[in-house]
Amino acid sequence: MDRGRASFMEAVPAMTLLAVLYAGGEWLARRRFPGTFYPVLLAAVFLLPAPAAALVALPGALLSPVEQRPAWLRRVWRAAELVVAVWAAGRVFRALGGRDAVEASDVPYALGPAAGAVLAFCAVLTVLDGGILVVAERVPVRRAWRGLLLRSLAPVGVHGLAGLMMAVLWRSPYGPLAALLVLLPMGVSWWAFAQYHRERGAHQATIRALVQAVDIKDEYTRGHSERVGQASMMIARELGMDDERVEVLRFAGILHDVGKLGVPTRLLRKDGPLTPEERRVIELHPEYGHEMVRGISFLGEARAAVLHHHERLDGSGYPYGLVGSQIPESARVVAVADAFDAMTSTRSYSRARPVAVALEELERCAGRQFDPVMVAALVRVVRRSGWDPVVTADGVPSRRVPSPAPVSGRAGAHR
Repeated sequence: MDRGRASFMEAVPAMTLLAVLYAGGEWLARRRFPGTFYPVLLAAVFLLPAPAAALVALPGALLSPVEQRPAWLRRVWRAAELVVAVWAAGRVFRALGGRDAVEASDVPYALGPAAGAVLAFCAVLTVLDGGILVVAERVPVRRAWRGLLLRSLAPVGVHGLAGLMMAVLWRSPYGPLAALLVLLPMGVSWWAFAQYHRERGAHQATIRALVQAVDIKDEYTRGHSERVGQASMMIARELGMDDERVEVLRFAGILHDVGKLGVPTRLLRKDGPLTPEERRVIELHPEYGHEMVRGISFLGEARAAVLHHHERLDGSGYPYGLVGSQIPESARVVAVADAFDAMTSTRSYSRARPVAVALEELERCAGRQFDPVMVAALVRVVRRSGWDPVVTADGVPSRRVPSPAPVSGRAGAHR
């Protein structure tokens, strides 16, 4: 016990300096772009006894900016899970003989224990992050932990390598000042990453401007694009798609009607039935939309969804009359989301249907008009979680619609 206390007291100066560095880096990282500052934290794992290393995380976690409320509770939770993760990583690193390798500046021998520590660190964060998703966000257990560990290993591994270099230099004759030089290349890489996020933010601002232009032009469908994006995202998550693809499909739903900017406003706002010629003009909007977004490279398969979201499985859709699997998967997702929101929203020519009736209609049309897999996914997630659209057709925030109870009757064809 006395040896452990003495070891802890000897580590206090290094622990204090690392805690200040971690707090400053974490504050800067979260101010500039989404991310976290792990190199200093992992350097503490490789340099200090596990209890001292765990305390390094406290100031940075408690003082870092938090956007969502309640901020204090989120800070406390973040601090608690980091303390546990760092303590576990420190214990693993010491058990594998990593401390002796760092003291001897034997980098090759220290790589194995460092990898074990990084794995322990990521595993603890994965268990705790997934658990809070289940408890607080009510995410289904089978989805809460999916992909969390694999997504964290690569970036944390890079940070761990930088932390190991810091620890080795810290124990070298050059001392802590040389160790701080390791942060320079990390700062450059963060700057490049921040540039990437700014560019992505500019693209998203462009998307928002396009959607707002569509909403202004077609006032009866105001908010429709955002709701279709939300429903597309729900379907994609229910199907188990990775986060990057879920985001792309959200963009696809948001942008699916952007081609309406090329359609005369008088046709979009016409109250009476459309003539065959007018309908042909409106049916050009998927091609107009595809022309508008095809130069936005990060949209990926969302561009195909914009072009093909009015295709039908039986080949009766437009613009090309594609059949079955010829229709891109992204377009089949957006088609279901689009039809669902159209049925549950009040338009100039129709009143909103109850959510349960809309789901029944989608199931009735599955296999002929809609992909049964996409329909089943939307039905499951809506019946489990309810339909909580971001905005209503008149732009006023809506209240949550509870999960629908089964209905006995079948709805008529909606188109």
